[in-house]
Amino acid sequence: MIAPDAAVRRSPLLGHYELDPARHHELLDADGELRPHWGHFMAGIERSGPAQMRHRLDLVARQIRENGVTYNVYADAKGADRPWELDLLPQIIEADDWEALAAGIAQRARLLDRVLADLYGPQTLLAGGLLPPELIFGHDHFLWPCQGVVPPGGRHLHLYAADLARAPDGRWWVVADRTQAPSGAGYAVENRQIISRAFPEPFRDLRVQDIGGFFRTLQTTLEQLAPAAAGESPLVVLLTPGRFNETYFEHVYLARLLGMPLVEGQDLIVRADTVFMKTLGGLRRVHAILRRVDDDFCDPLELRDDSALGVPGLLAAVRAGRVLVANALGSGVLESPGLLGFLPAVCERLLGEPLALPAVATWWCGEPPVCAEALAELQRLVVKPAFPARRADPLFGPELGRSRLNELRARIAAAPGHWVAQELVQLSQAPVWQRQHARGAIVPRAISLRVYAVATPGGGYQVMPGALSRIAAKAGAPVVSMQRGGGSKDTWVLAPARAAGAEPPQRRPLGARDIIRRDQFLPSRLIENLFWTGRYAERSEDTTRLLRVVLARYVETAGGTTPALAAALDTCRHLELVAADRPVREALFAAVTDTSSPNSLASVLAGLFWSAAQVRGRLSQENWRGLVEIQRETQALTRDRADLGETLDLLNRVLMATSALAGFAFDDMTRDDGWRFLVIGRRIERLQFVADVTAWLLRHRPQADAATLEWLLELADSIITYRMRYLSPPQLIPTLDLIVCDPANPHSVVFQALELARELGSVDAEFGSRCAERFAAVAGRLGACDLSALEESLFGEGLRADAGDAIADLLAGSAAIAREVSDELALRHFAHVDVSQPTVSA
Repeated sequence: MIAPDAAVRRSPLLGHYELDPARHHELLDADGELRPHWGHFMAGIERSGPAQMRHRLDLVARQIRENGVTYNVYADAKGADRPWELDLLPQIIEADDWEALAAGIAQRARLLDRVLADLYGPQTLLAGGLLPPELIFGHDHFLWPCQGVVPPGGRHLHLYAADLARAPDGRWWVVADRTQAPSGAGYAVENRQIISRAFPEPFRDLRVQDIGGFFRTLQTTLEQLAPAAAGESPLVVLLTPGRFNETYFEHVYLARLLGMPLVEGQDLIVRADTVFMKTLGGLRRVHAILRRVDDDFCDPLELRDDSALGVPGLLAAVRAGRVLVANALGSGVLESPGLLGFLPAVCERLLGEPLALPAVATWWCGEPPVCAEALAELQRLVVKPAFPARRADPLFGPELGRSRLNELRARIAAAPGHWVAQELVQLSQAPVWQRQHARGAIVPRAISLRVYAVATPGGGYQVMPGALSRIAAKAGAPVVSMQRGGGSKDTWVLAPARAAGAEPPQRRPLGARDIIRRDQFLPSRLIENLFWTGRYAERSEDTTRLLRVVLARYVETAGGTTPALAAALDTCRHLELVAADRPVREALFAAVTDTSSPNSLASVLAGLFWSAAQVRGRLSQENWRGLVEIQRETQALTRDRADLGETLDLLNRVLMATSALAGFAFDDMTRDDGWRFLVIGRRIERLQFVADVTAWLLRHRPQADAATLEWLLELADSIITYRMRYLSPPQLIPTLDLIVCDPANPHSVVFQALELARELGSVDAEFGSRCAERFAAVAGRLGACDLSALEESLFGEGLRADAGDAIADLLAGSAAIAREVSDELALRHFAHVDVSQPTVSA
């Protein structure tokens, strides 16, 4: 390394920037001067004070946190909740540089599409010796069942990405091709939205190209190539492996951006070589699938039989031409790094032109002369597996000692066709903002780009005028990897002086007859998770209220006991929230934090976030931010808390966050079937909880004192109403009227029954079920409940107790009906079981 020269030192922010002459620097030229296209941006940075830069950093971090942008690094302690790493400074690429790069990417996409058509068709490249059969037939993702299959429209490669590195001379080189299910485009959009808000003036002044047209083209291409009948609107879905995938956030984001249902394999079914989606209203034909599931996991019938992620029979539907899968099944075969060295000759043969964008020098060791050359130079090369099934990390020759190099030579010699050696590119360095210094500082980090191309309906490819720029986690790192803790950058491609490229294809204009007021393509799994999101949201609120009632009174009595506290503790034990065989203080902390207990608040909140994460694409940004806040509180609950006051304060914050979810549910969502089942879930949960607690108290505390009735009113969120109505301490009859029989109280049992009868009436009318009438009957019985039987002056103590038991029985019966209807809804609408037919039990 050499120290920065005088030109670099002129900027205090570059005082820690080490200018390595052996690498290309995106920000500075070889003399340490700013490159011209960086000048305007850096001038703005220089004018910004430390406070403004800290504000920008906080804005980026807050947006990532509130938007729930995550990337799962395997074996990382944060797991699926690891926040996305985004640097404050963008990667800026001038127009002329990008124009040549985009042309090379488009050519490469056309070439690889032609290669796939040949490999699964006539195989002339293999017959002519332009590609080695061992590299193709030995690859796990060469799918023999796809041989001879021609996708709808004849396109195999609908979405392509290339990983690029810039060499010391400034030229871009391809490091890897991504042809199976390229990831990262959604993260690129999220990066753009966040960084453009952090630097709105430079973003505008530099005329950064818009990337939205890329996704509009993807929508149009899939819709136009989908094998739909004349006059039939094609249904395109995005197939995800599920929320444990490292890029699940992106799957949700893209589904929302593209307006596609996000589905898992269990949401789809194949009948008569046709793919259908299981929806609330029955089976709906799927015409196109944008997949994020690996090739061999897509169909357990004909491909990998242990896959739980795919769709049985999918390949048969593809073979019959009844569904478009993007990218085509089997396209992962081109991701072998061993093919890079053969593509120049293949390009001359298939396209009749030289390959514009070269790949880094690559040696496939399956050819003896090439293998000998690679072994001789092993100490300066990087060695990778030729096939992805080996899943071995790259081995960097310069980092290996003599003994390890000899071991590696022996492994290569034992199976030469399984290995590829590549030249170790000295990655270019991009400016990264570091916060550790007082004002902030700019330091260099290795960078690589993932650039995307999408097929156009006319037969070409459109390149996104942007990229997912990835940076190394540490200085001097030889490789950039998100799984090794690397970060990302927004990529600003500057517009040329002349007009930018062609506009994306125009979509069909929508008229009055195209108006849709109901989503007909809601997967049953999504409806089920919305239902349970509603139930868990209400359960979280109920559990928090009950624990707050107990803990507040426990704190007030300084560990002593009162009839009200005893009644509250007994209620918690009845609901299996507080263990009876543990000291009260210890049991209360466990009820809040013990994740091993299914009824603890921590477990209930985890269930809420799990179910909500499955339906993230249906939730508004504000709703999701509320859930992220609850998740943060959930993580706080897992820590040991020895302070009762702090725990009580935590419960207050959780209650505020969970209560806000009700507002989002009732005011922030369109009243479609998904919303209806979410609300039904909330109503069922609330009815059960209030009815169960009230019935238990009537049976076990028939002479409840005012303090006990007061916490019961708090539990039903009705204490303010009671005080305003009666201006006296709580008494039994008006308390029961308010929380059981009052149809105007949104927390009363009868109110839940009436609302359930109304919402289920719509479900019954559409699907021929008879759930609503059961709740209508419950509402009728509750409305006719005679509370005068509880008046001590009119009846003896025995009859008064009998009346209390009768009301308790009525409430317990109402809760039982709610449970039965919940089970029936699950069988009929989620599992698609005909509940009218008798079942056989062992």
